Amino acid sequence: MPAPLEFYFDFSSPYGYIAANRIDAIAAKHGRGVTWLPFLLGVAFRSSGGQPLVDYPMKGDYSRADFARSAREHAIPFNMPARFPLATQMAARSFYWLDAGNADLARRFAKAAYAAYFADGRDITDASVLSALASSLGIDAGAMLTAAAAETWKAKLRDMTDEAVGRGVFGSPFVFVDGEPFWGADRLDMVDRWLARGGW
Repeated sequence: MPAPLEFYFDFSSPYGYIAANRIDAIAAKHGRGVTWLPFLLGVAFRSSGGQPLVDYPMKGDYSRADFARSAREHAIPFNMPARFPLATQMAARSFYWLDAGNADLARRFAKAAYAAYFADGRDITDASVLSALASSLGIDAGAMLTAAAAETWKAKLRDMTDEAVGRGVFGSPFVFVDGEPFWGADRLDMVDRWLARGGW
């Protein structure tokens, strides 16, 4: 079986949100799976010298417009959150706890968390918001939040973030196809072509 695509994302990334709504279908079209890998973009920024797009002079207004335009292109609901960006450790740790037992459920949680933030404007740093999302998916919210606060899953997220940075991941989304790196939601169409042609 061909290797799955590796999908690195941060829950505070608008382009990561767009990619999360597209990546599985693109992979499935070519008989591939996807390994979802949340990481902390702020740590990557410290290594790369980057910062959120909206904080760059002149680029901020363009980026806000492009987030919405890119979402509209793919008919993905989008509303720029009042608070942006957010620290997403709790959501990412929750994901990894879920993923250890049920990858499909973890993926559905990730999509729900993304939609809560970028479509509904809900604060996904709020434990009550994550608890409600978990419950809506049949997840034991108490167990999930307890896990998200545990050192085991804090360490897991640190390790996965360090791994991402070590592989040269500097933005979200970031996709590896058989080791070939692609950065940005606007590269997903290229990923599609790369898979169809076997690279070039």
